[in-house]
Amino acid sequence: MGVLEDLGIARVINAYGTNTRLSGGLLDPEVTAAMAEASRVTVDMLDLQAAASRTIAGATGAEAGIVTAGASAALLLAAAACLAGLDAAAMNRLPEPRGEDRFGGGGRREIVAIRSQRNMYDRALRVAGARIVEVGIPDRVSGPGVRDAAAWEVEQAIGPRTVAVYWLAQPQSLPTLPEVVAVAHARGVPVIVDAAAQLPPSVNLRRFIAEGADLVCFSGGKAIGGPQASGMLAGRRDLVSSALVQMLDLDLPEAQFAPPPEFAPLAALRGVPHHGIGRSCKVGKEEVVGLLVALRRFVAADADARSAAWTARLHAVMAAAGAVPGVAMELLPDGAKPGLPLLMLRFADAERATDAEARLRQHQPAVHLDASRIAQGILAVNPIAVADGDIALLGAAIAACCAG
Repeated sequence: MGVLEDLGIARVINAYGTNTRLSGGLLDPEVTAAMAEASRVTVDMLDLQAAASRTIAGATGAEAGIVTAGASAALLLAAAACLAGLDAAAMNRLPEPRGEDRFGGGGRREIVAIRSQRNMYDRALRVAGARIVEVGIPDRVSGPGVRDAAAWEVEQAIGPRTVAVYWLAQPQSLPTLPEVVAVAHARGVPVIVDAAAQLPPSVNLRRFIAEGADLVCFSGGKAIGGPQASGMLAGRRDLVSSALVQMLDLDLPEAQFAPPPEFAPLAALRGVPHHGIGRSCKVGKEEVVGLLVALRRFVAADADARSAAWTARLHAVMAAAGAVPGVAMELLPDGAKPGLPLLMLRFADAERATDAEARLRQHQPAVHLDASRIAQGILAVNPIAVADGDIALLGAAIAACCAG
């Protein structure tokens, strides 16, 4: 009996993608072997994160990087770094910012965000102690018009209390990152990029740093193929160093704290801060090592070969399903993620798609498809988290549950 059966947990076939609700994707044996090896030794986490910084910097072109407990943790730590900088006393005060008096006045705590880019994950900024200042009218998103925020509006919103500008990496995001970087840097303000799910393409590992971002947050458990509870923060050495020290266990005599060269800015601290606001975001040695091995594999892999393997997997699903009455099947590229193909199942209407999606979830084993287009009568098969051994089961489930 396996551990899941022993715990009474039923597995699912995840054809939705590497989303957290469905426990992410599948780890390569090389990654799981590295995590198992790491689990059998103990190390100094500062040294391990220094090694992580070298690997992440090499992959992204950033000055430094750290492994975090997911992209949301990276975003929280990014905000904390911008709020406190290299001021140990300010780190100790978070989520109250520098300059906040006991009556609630003052304080540098504002992060400027474009209104059309607000999302449920930017709560991490507020958890760190920031107050979000929105700019723009997202008419092009809501439908009444074509306007969105402009770079001058971002610039106008930057004031003496601004610590950063937040930019969500999406193909449709406006203003563009270079435009935002130009106005933010002109005012001496860093730019945080949330690029949690922006892989593939692999060129995005370097794109945002190359376009001037000061901090970039990535998920480790999606296309990179790392542990689900991993992410990374890459960017300026001083800000990444601040983020790291606000996550580390610092229960040691101050004289013993010796920052490695990868985090040299920490030598400027007047003292060692208390456990920081990111202490609850700690990441274990197993996740750090697993993410680094996965990142090296992702960087070394041929993007065309990876896309071809995903495409072959979807063709195999189509062959296993056969002709399904009332369903048209078509392979199309995922427009938001170049190189990722999707198998589209087109139904006569949304009602039939909804019924099929419900039957698939009730199937044994349960099958989860991407239902983000269900209002258009479309379900999609994402190949990233589908095990090769489940292809026949997935095809049979589609044939059994989707026939009109």
